[in-house]
Amino acid sequence: MLTGIVKFYNEAKGFGFIVDDESQDDIFMHATGLVDKVMQNDKVSFEVKEGKNGLNAINVKKV
Repeated sequence: MLTGIVKFYNEAKGFGFIVDDESQDDIFMHATGLVDKVMQNDKVSFEVKEGKNGLNAINVKKV
């Protein structure tokens, strides 16, 4: 499991971005990949899956 910080999340639109702690890359997250409700600046753990436009965060949980 990777960890990071929620950089941005728009609940109305159902998507946002996580900054990965290791690589400092922005990783896209969609509401369908959330396990817990998240907000901006929350510390989270997650897995990544290759999507059509790059990496997507899945199984996103608050830490």
